[in-house]
Formats: sequence, structure tokens, C-alpha cells
Amino acid sequence: MGKGIVRHKYKARPCEIDGWFFPSLKEGRYYSELKLKVRAGIVLFFLRQVPIHLPGGVKMVIDFLEFHTDGTCHFVDAKGKRLRSYIDKKKMVESLYPITIEEK
Repeated sequence: MGKGIVRHKYKARPCEIDGWFFPSLKEGRYYSELKLKVRAGIVLFFLRQVPIHLPGGVKMVIDFLEFHTDGTCHFVDAKGKRLRSYIDKKKMVESLYPITIEEK
């Protein structure tokens, strides 16, 4: 494995693309898909690792926030294993904010 890449406890295989570290191949592949969507004019731009602050000092980090050319925004998490903590935070975010977190 390359410098700075360690084995994940849930057996996700980390990768590096364009100098960016991704904790899983799935997230890295989705990043590559987004770059193609930007080139195709479907997505204007996207942000990575966007924090959403919740009550009690809790924070959920969304993998990608996509801004599409049709004016919509998409909150996307590249999920492999859906852990209880993720499910609970997702429910909390969606109940507090007018957004839906898409899972890829």
C-alpha cells in the first residue's frame, strides 16, 4: 500500500486518485464518475467531505455535495457497510434539514 494508506477495519480498500486519498475504492470510483459528469456538463462542481453539524456536538460528514446544472443539489454518501451510527446520523440529518442523503 502507498504512503499514508492504511487498512480499514471494515475491509474497505483505500485508494488515491488525482492526489486525493479515498478510504474506499467505491468512494474513489464515484469521485471519478463525478469528474466525468462535470466534463459532460451535468454537474457544475462538487465538494468532498462536507460536514453537517448536529445537536449535542455530533457531526456527520457527507462524502460529496454535488451542484447540478439543473439547479439541484445532491448530498451523496458512497456507502459500503451501513453502520448503526451512520443510519442514526442520516435519520437525524434528514429530520432536521430539508435534504435527503443519497447512497451510492
